[in-house]
Amino acid sequence: MVNLKEIKESFLHLLFPHVCSGCGSDIISRENMLCMQCIAQMPETNFHLYTNNPVEKIFGGRLSIVNATAQYYFTKESLMQHLMHQIKYRGNTELGRQLGRLIGKDLQQTDRFNDVNALIPLPLFPAKEKRRGYNQATILCEGIAEVMNKEILKDVIVRTQHTETQTKKGRVERWQNMEGKFELINPEKTKNKHVLLVDDVITTGATLEACGLEILRASDTKLSIATLCFASR
Repeated sequence: MVNLKEIKESFLHLLFPHVCSGCGSDIISRENMLCMQCIAQMPETNFHLYTNNPVEKIFGGRLSIVNATAQYYFTKESLMQHLMHQIKYRGNTELGRQLGRLIGKDLQQTDRFNDVNALIPLPLFPAKEKRRGYNQATILCEGIAEVMNKEILKDVIVRTQHTETQTKKGRVERWQNMEGKFELINPEKTKNKHVLLVDDVITTGATLEACGLEILRASDTKLSIATLCFASR
């Protein structure tokens, strides 16, 4: 018996090739951006499973958090760097959503994030977001929200100033570069809530720390943090 759906999908694939964002393989379903082989090669940290993990240690004594995690290890010239580049600079938002769904699935494996009420994407400076066309942290939140069925709060906190690149700065310099760069504009939206602050990568944690401190100015707010990648220095 002729499968019309398979014939249609094969025809569409000839016209509009759908390949893996990681390796370029065409052995991939149309609803995914990564093949199973690339997903298996992505270096998971499993930080979500235990307390006092390397991400939580970054904020120890500096930021009052409930829990924190990062999904994958980031290294230069790696698959994760390639994927991050596609999300941030090549407009591959569907890849970002799939990676967000992978984060959400792992967060559901532990009860440490069960009582999170809402997601907050780390904000970009408005002019930068307009130029890029989207905020990659928001895209990750959309994927997480699909799995965890959580609200995304996009208008709670804003980045008030453009900041120069943090790449070559140490922790102290990064903190000084970010101090006072965020403003809490709707504190009532996080009142009595446990919010999860989401970003694409954490290195020294200075940006997330500055944003988190501003979020915690709202009364009765608890804060956790999740990022796609962990880049150790």
